[in-house]
Amino acid sequence: MNEFDNQEKMEADGIFSKILRAGRRTYFFDVRETRAGDYYLTITESKKNTGDDGSFFYKKHKIYLYKEDFESFKDLLDETTQYVFQNKGEEVISERHQKDFDTKKIKEDITVSPGIESFTNIDFEDI
Repeated sequence: MNEFDNQEKMEADGIFSKILRAGRRTYFFDVRETRAGDYYLTITESKKNTGDDGSFFYKKHKIYLYKEDFESFKDLLDETTQYVFQNKGEEVISERHQKDFDTKKIKEDITVSPGIESFTNIDFEDI
């Protein structure tokens, strides 16, 4: 779904949607309407993956959040994010998130000793 598609959806539903793009992940925040006419929120994480054949596909996970839980959800989200920031800071420490991270260099650094065909050929009786 691109931003244009999202805009069309918002006009058709007349409700509200926001998108957060975060690397290979995209988060969709969508206000939807119950049959009774009340609103609720869906939060969808969509992650781009590559299949064995090189094709792309998306894995999606969805949370449904109803109005009566908004305040408690927000409070716990605020509390847990503050805990992370206080204990680990706001800087991302994962190698992949470093500005100079290069996947090609990582692949070049990984070497396999000659004669090793596969790591799955392990005889557990030898252990």
